[in-house]
Amino acid sequence: MMTADLALVLLINRTSAFYVANAPVYMTYTEHTHVSAPSMGRSQDINRSVAVRVADNFAVMRDLPEGAERTGQAFPVVAYFDPFSAFSYSYFAGLKRLDITVRQGRPLAFSTPAPDPSVNVVVPYNSYWAARFAPDSTDTALHIVIEPTPRVQHSLYPSEVIEDPASQLPAHVEWRGTGGDDEVLTFDYQVMEGHWVLVHATFSATQHALGASFKAIADVRFTDIAFPAEAPDPRLAGAPSPSPSPSP
Repeated sequence: MMTADLALVLLINRTSAFYVANAPVYMTYTEHTHVSAPSMGRSQDINRSVAVRVADNFAVMRDLPEGAERTGQAFPVVAYFDPFSAFSYSYFAGLKRLDITVRQGRPLAFSTPAPDPSVNVVVPYNSYWAARFAPDSTDTALHIVIEPTPRVQHSLYPSEVIEDPASQLPAHVEWRGTGGDDEVLTFDYQVMEGHWVLVHATFSATQHALGASFKAIADVRFTDIAFPAEAPDPRLAGAPSPSPSPSP
């Protein structure tokens, strides 16, 4: 029987290869972000239309219904995002502002041994993530839960991965903080027109502002996702910056 750590490595490699090989050139979508601080009785909705050049995540964003327009990295996260990449992340949700920065990194690609008929079991050793199968995991629908090893300190780690049996790609990925950090990031995916796209994400953590501590949650939903063949805005028609390639 395949071990959980090897199953996770193969799933990550499969996901990275699909993500790179099937990237759309352009995307358009509507983004609905609901920010709440339940203990403070505060909430805010941010709705935007987004048109993005995927290769370098350059976006034209317009606040809805008829608000300000801006350009730059898709906020808070682009709908074509690989959660297994070496991404960088920062999050602050205060009472009057929301700052989320998620920068795509190089997709992961783990080395695995070549098949050897004389070997019965291959157990790759991961000194950072201790993976195990959840009780409902099957060979056709993996459900893997992960604990950080002592080597992971004051950083995020992938705590749960659920595979979609139809696409054999992740349907749900969760990251958590360590060292007393209660940050949680979740990403939910669907395959649309041959592209593996983000349809829902959440960001939550305890925040500290004006002498108060409170849990802030940003819930982001992506709707009306489309993949135009031509640049949906003239500002997206230029040459993109080089995109990250898979890390060996």
